Amino acid sequence: MQTDSLLTLKDDMVAFIEGHGMFRFLGYVDESVASVSWDDDGNPDSWKDFVEAAKAAGALFLTMSDAVLEQEDLTLLMDQLEDHEYPDPESRELEDAEDLQQFVGKVGYVQLGFAHQGVMFLHETSTPWYERFQQLVERIEAFGDIVIEDEDDPEE
Repeated sequence: MQTDSLLTLKDDMVAFIEGHGMFRFLGYVDESVASVSWDDDGNPDSWKDFVEAAKAAGALFLTMSDAVLEQEDLTLLMDQLEDHEYPDPESRELEDAEDLQQFVGKVGYVQLGFAHQGVMFLHETSTPWYERFQQLVERIEAFGDIVIEDEDDPEE
């Protein structure tokens, strides 16, 4: 998608889903659930095919979730990047995080889903800036998983 916000797309999805007589269940399906991702094959309107596939499969409702970049989330990310001794000060990560300021309050991600025969089928749409935000968050989380052992610690 070449847009800064997916709000209009989300509104279109709501209207399309309701126009098909289906309901929306506001909820996010995470990676711990058995799922199959819809391959949009570069078609920005493939979500319509996804909704029609859900209806054809007999789904009465679709799950729907979206993510808005909140100022608090961006501030926390920037604080964590600043406080961390990694990445090195010459990396672009802090600058990338600062560049995200222009997207605060905008919808960067929308997920649609429906269950069929014990599997969740998912359609996800995101903006490039939201994907970069997620990469930065994942990088910080990965740094939190690093355990530094103290060789002088007598308890080891």
